[in-house]
Amino acid sequence: MRNAGLGRESLATRLGFLFISAGCAIGLGNVWRFPYITGKYGGAAFVLIYLVFLVMMALPVMIMEFSVGRAARTNIAGAFRRLEPAGAKWHVYGYLGMFGNYALMMFSTVVSGWILAYFWYMISGQLHGLSPEEVEAFFRATLKSPAGQLFWMSLVIFIGFAVCAMGLRSGVEKVSKVMMSGLFIIVIILAIRAVTLEGAGAGVEFYLKPDFGKLTETGLWTSISAAMGQAFFTLNVGIGSMLIFGSYLGRERSLTGESVNIMCLDTFAAVMAGLIIFPSCFAFGVEPDSGPGLIFVTLPNVFNHMTHGLVWGALFFVFMSFAVLSTVIAVFENLVAFGIDNWRASRRKSVTVNLSLMLILAAPCALGFNVLSDFTPLGPGSVVLDLEDFIVSNNLLPLGSLIFVIFCSHRYGWGWDNFITEADTGRGLKFPKILKPYFQYILPICILIIFFQGYYELFFKR
Repeated sequence: MRNAGLGRESLATRLGFLFISAGCAIGLGNVWRFPYITGKYGGAAFVLIYLVFLVMMALPVMIMEFSVGRAARTNIAGAFRRLEPAGAKWHVYGYLGMFGNYALMMFSTVVSGWILAYFWYMISGQLHGLSPEEVEAFFRATLKSPAGQLFWMSLVIFIGFAVCAMGLRSGVEKVSKVMMSGLFIIVIILAIRAVTLEGAGAGVEFYLKPDFGKLTETGLWTSISAAMGQAFFTLNVGIGSMLIFGSYLGRERSLTGESVNIMCLDTFAAVMAGLIIFPSCFAFGVEPDSGPGLIFVTLPNVFNHMTHGLVWGALFFVFMSFAVLSTVIAVFENLVAFGIDNWRASRRKSVTVNLSLMLILAAPCALGFNVLSDFTPLGPGSVVLDLEDFIVSNNLLPLGSLIFVIFCSHRYGWGWDNFITEADTGRGLKFPKILKPYFQYILPICILIIFFQGYYELFFKR
């Protein structure tokens, strides 16, 4: 089935749209970044603030992305050009947004490779019986291996594009349904196991019982800013990753209602990931604020102390693998659609070109921990991954979100009336029109605060 008059592919089912979009959102932001940043900024109080900003800031941008995509029936590079007023230059950002998708995958494929690797290390018993010091040394050794880093990164890239090569319905939609179904089943099983561990109650309390005094330990404003930034990162909004699936969507359902459903699925995965990690850490006396290495250093130590830890560890990294691969496949579909829509390439040719390009673009990040370790782009101790993450998380996501908000709420863009008409088309929850002044003036200021706070944290608060 194709969109009438446009010769464009479409998704087969509503469930497919929800699972693909949720899969795009449920990735590193949920299962890797959310747990360690929650541990760093004080647990439950941070989670509560994060949820507020998720609804107030990131959700509206997601609705706007879907609306622009469904109205334009193309990817972000062509969508702004199709909807902008005559003579306007909004389409320039469309290509910058596509760059953001490539940049996101330049480091996401590398970290995703770590997760696939750790699934193998877990089931093969390579982590079994290691002391905490040996687990940390093992992780550092994996980073120092250029061949290993390139192999696991390449495996992620090949898997992602292989699914895209199968087609939108037969590949991306079908595989996403299977992976997301498996993800939710596994995460529930793991969460039940974690909260029933002896001593897990302290971890549950840390995670779910707000103590606002903990926010001041790292600085109240720093914690609030981190919560705002995480809200954008977790839904992956601002660079058109979600927009492409709006372009595949029919007009039977309102986009506000569908976006709320996706946000709930995304939040469920993030919250459940924390419900696995924090009770487990507290049950075995392991600190939950160990930063990005939480799941690669801290959690293997937890599994080593747990009865049948190899089984639970393997299940955890299956959950993680499904989460990150769902995002990789979704963003790769955006890249493939870019070639199809803008260059009139066949799906096979677009997959081939993008696969080759992605192998080259992701290599510097994979080699940044070994061959290129002397390159410290953001100061001593930084690596290529830090630079790429900063470009995407601190620049393209907030600035892209700002552009979507202005484009959809002001008359010199697509305009509020056009946006509302598209967002409200179909059955379901409608967009709150009464909040127009908030979207026109307050939300842009909040987004700019996130942008400038990122630079302040990097260059002045050291």
